[in-house]
Amino acid sequence: MNHPTQLPDRPTVRERNEAATLSPARRRQVSPQWAAWAFLAPVILYLVLFYAYPLYRNLDLSLRNYTVRSFVQGDAPFTGLSNYRTVFDDPTFAPALVHTVVFTAVCLLFQYAIGLALAVFFNQHFRLSATLRALFLVPWLLPLIVSASTWSWMLNSDSGVVNAALHTVGIGPVNWLTSPDWSLTSVIIANTWIGVPFNLVVLYSGLQSIPAGLYEAAALDGAGAWQRFWHITFPLLRPVSAITLLLGLVYTLKVFDIIWIMTKGGPADSSTTFATWSYQLGFGNLLPAFGPGAAIGNLLVVAALVFGLVYVRVERKQRTS
Repeated sequence: MNHPTQLPDRPTVRERNEAATLSPARRRQVSPQWAAWAFLAPVILYLVLFYAYPLYRNLDLSLRNYTVRSFVQGDAPFTGLSNYRTVFDDPTFAPALVHTVVFTAVCLLFQYAIGLALAVFFNQHFRLSATLRALFLVPWLLPLIVSASTWSWMLNSDSGVVNAALHTVGIGPVNWLTSPDWSLTSVIIANTWIGVPFNLVVLYSGLQSIPAGLYEAAALDGAGAWQRFWHITFPLLRPVSAITLLLGLVYTLKVFDIIWIMTKGGPADSSTTFATWSYQLGFGNLLPAFGPGAAIGNLLVVAALVFGLVYVRVERKQRTS
């Protein structure tokens, strides 16, 4: 005799209510993780597309013998480190290295010194200080091609206002852009003028975080203006100064447009840096050398990475000490 098939017991009202109360809790346990990944996905995608992939392509360029045909077809032979050996053996390497170091060091020194002096000056909160501080941001806000073109006109040997001003005091004319002795100095002046506002803004923000009571206590103890700056302002400003110099270093290492517009690395490679040399090898010749140009770019990336790691290491030591 066949027994009728038993249907599964339906959940009671109480069981359905318990399930309804448990499901939102479970959703709350899972949703924060998915929300975090949803927020991270655009950032990860951006880093992969605009940082990781270009770095990979540049590394691949430096390890292969690319020509115009192979660059289009993608069948360049693998050559290993031969492009790097070509760069190191090139007679332009040593002058370009010296120019890069001098250009970066001098620009950082003057940008930081002038920016710090202006930040301390504007920290006095006198009348029109906000207006003048805003005007100092103009060089930073202008397009680089406008700034470089303006400095090229100002430093022109025949019709520049700089030589006209020097002529009034009996000096000159100076061939700022066409003399091997002055071309590097010219681009250093222009880049310093552009970079001072950035140092001013960041260092001024750092000064705002220093308690005013420290200066009042030091003044009551008889400390002068220089003593207050050296023993209070400068030590407390070190973390902000470190990140300012690091960002300035990374930016200055890769400066290309200012030098290229003003001097094109000349005359006679007297203002050639790694950035301009890399562009000239890859795009400035009739027969482009993509591999050596990419190798020089990778050297700049490694230099910036080394200084970044040094900064992180020093910062960790200061936090633990």
